[in-house]
Amino acid sequence: MPPAKRANQAELFTASSAKEIRDLLWKAADKLRGSLDAAQYKEFVLELIFLKYVSDAFDERRTALAKELADEGMPEERQAEFLEDKDEYTGHNIFWVPEEARWSWISGKAKTQSVGELLNNALDTIMRENAALTGTLSKVFNEDRVDQKIVAGLVDLINNAKFSGYGDRRAQDVLGEVYEYFLGNFARAEGKKGGEFYTPASVVRLLVEILEPYEGRVYDPCCGSGGMFVQAGKFIEAHAGQKSNISVFGQELNERTWRLAKMNLAIHGIDGNLGPRWGNTFDDDKHPDLKADFILANPPFNIKDWPRNVEDPRWKYGVPPANNANYAWLQHMISKLGERGTAGIVLANGSMSSQQNGEGEIRKQLIEHDLVACMVALPPQLFRTTQIPACLWFLTRDKTPQGGRRMTERRGEILFIDARNMGTMIDRTERVLTEDDLAKIAGVYHAWRGTVSARSAGLEYADEPGFCFSADLETVRSHDYALTPGRYVGAVEAEEEDAEALAEKIAGLKKELFQLFDKSDELARTVRDQLGRLDGGTAGEQGHYEKFDTKRRALETVRVDESSLRDE
Repeated sequence: MPPAKRANQAELFTASSAKEIRDLLWKAADKLRGSLDAAQYKEFVLELIFLKYVSDAFDERRTALAKELADEGMPEERQAEFLEDKDEYTGHNIFWVPEEARWSWISGKAKTQSVGELLNNALDTIMRENAALTGTLSKVFNEDRVDQKIVAGLVDLINNAKFSGYGDRRAQDVLGEVYEYFLGNFARAEGKKGGEFYTPASVVRLLVEILEPYEGRVYDPCCGSGGMFVQAGKFIEAHAGQKSNISVFGQELNERTWRLAKMNLAIHGIDGNLGPRWGNTFDDDKHPDLKADFILANPPFNIKDWPRNVEDPRWKYGVPPANNANYAWLQHMISKLGERGTAGIVLANGSMSSQQNGEGEIRKQLIEHDLVACMVALPPQLFRTTQIPACLWFLTRDKTPQGGRRMTERRGEILFIDARNMGTMIDRTERVLTEDDLAKIAGVYHAWRGTVSARSAGLEYADEPGFCFSADLETVRSHDYALTPGRYVGAVEAEEEDAEALAEKIAGLKKELFQLFDKSDELARTVRDQLGRLDGGTAGEQGHYEKFDTKRRALETVRVDESSLRDE
């Protein structure tokens, strides 16, 4: 990279907000991609950003520690000993970074040594010194397939990015924002395959806002890059809690995505159990004895090829069909729910009403056992990676008031919410749920359930035509156990228009109609003039003239009607 360009980028980074850093990093990194596809490039960029972050966070803590020691009047020779004390970092949730893994060491030697070898050694050292990162980093930088010029370019670029020094914002917060931004952009770049590791942020927010996972065991059997857990942590912190109040359990089938999830949790300071390695939830359950308080999941839609065992004890409500795993996911998650556990699951719309291959009978059993709490129909285009319409299932084992929590008795009822007309388009192809949308949907659920947050906000539930309806089981039976919200919420009540406004609208329409009549007169005169110039003409032309004359007489009839209308 030319010196002038490097200096310009350094200046931008020095004055940047986190948003400007992420935008600039993405644009520059994307230009360096070369021949690598998005899936491969994702590993390089995210691991480099992670390596830069752990080094920045380490330096941030080192600077603060040096100030603490100096303020205490400790001699400089003693300070050096404390500055290299591992416990002084890990005790503050900062990864221990040995000297040979620090960014200053890497960037200082990158011009004279193999940059790929330097990076791989650094990643290996960090994993060895920090148990939470074991098996997380792939060390791909020194492979034959990797263009070292691309790697060197990325190091040069990221060298200018600073994740610390932004007032009261921690390096962890800035890096977390950049990391999530990159995950979203990589998901878009990879298209449909990107959906395997990324769920749109507004959908995750909605799940979390409805479930309110303040404390307890949180589980995701297809955790992707760990976005559900990260959002749960943010929710807790937003309500003055600690992320340590939740215990995270997850599983992921794809090796690369499993590594992304481990890295994502580490970045956000979440100590999660994602199993010793990746694996398929259906035939290699990493948490067989788990009973969760909250389940958050976006399983891949309509899987046609999955490891199906008809004798599996999880199929308590019916054996799922071999060509669609939707009801396998639902029953797996029910099997993981604790006594008062709740689950929020993203599935394809077809799951709400399908009668094929026994799915209708399984759905009937779930309803009759009172496991379904709420169904939400989502708007289109929330998922850039798929055009399949989606919905949210909320399952629970307990709809009683639950003792001290004094929630509303909801046994034998299901809440239906139709949110298909909500959301805002942020570009030509992608929609997001706004803060107001999230508040309205979550608020209706909490009012219906009578949660503490609803009571403190003074919310009381009432059916709203076209948006929400609380149906008893008999009503659901009358719809043949279909769970499509549109069947239950009805149509929006039409507002009565003011008589004066209605008269004004009619007057405007009449004016527009009369203008069209005048235009037709003008066109008719033009045609008459042209036809008048014909002297006889051929038989064919004469036939066309007769047809036109028939239409002319019809138009005269319309004019008579027009005249009477004008009089009125």
